Amino acid sequence: MEVQGGDHPYVPRDLKLPGFVPCFLTQLDIVSVYGVASTLVFAFMWIFSGRFPKISKGDRLLMCWWIFTGLTHMVLEGYFVFSPNFYKEKTPFYLAEVWKEYSKGDSRYAARDSAVISVEGITAVLEGPACLLAVYAIATRKSYRYILQVAISLGQLYGTAVYFITAVLEGDNFAVSPYYYYWYYVFANSFWVWIPTIIVVHCWKRISSAVQIQDQTKTKTR
Repeated sequence: MEVQGGDHPYVPRDLKLPGFVPCFLTQLDIVSVYGVASTLVFAFMWIFSGRFPKISKGDRLLMCWWIFTGLTHMVLEGYFVFSPNFYKEKTPFYLAEVWKEYSKGDSRYAARDSAVISVEGITAVLEGPACLLAVYAIATRKSYRYILQVAISLGQLYGTAVYFITAVLEGDNFAVSPYYYYWYYVFANSFWVWIPTIIVVHCWKRISSAVQIQDQTKTKTR
């Protein structure tokens, strides 16, 4: 059912969303579908990566992460970027339902905040495909696989920092309740803070070790 512009669950209450249509799916439905889909993606990549020789379990886990985050960027966030009227969707289309629900934790998505669109746009268009390239690079043991992962991870950390900082500068009052604030805004986004950080450290050590070995080799040949 279509409701009036001010009749929505989001904060601030004076946010204008003409033609807003409430969620058809429940929170449990939305989270469950995302959880099952994510599990299937991880399971598929874990099994598939086992077919490649000389790939460590650590690299297999990285391949699982990169395909998961890559598809999340391209499909989920890509839909948001290119669907400005998702809140008007009159059918239980899953991707629209996700953003209607997530906007309870950060209404800037429903409001089409320029900072959020910019961050998500870069993430979907550039980082998403780069993540899939990282899967290929790890599987085929390309020489650029570590620097590529560093570049993507730093991009994710930068985007997440901009996302949080702009919210603070704008008052950090975009969640319906503390529950949605900590569950959606804080917890859901935290994975794109600590996982990229771990990957940067891991790749930094690998690159440093390779350079050190190369330097030692050059010294011995002189």
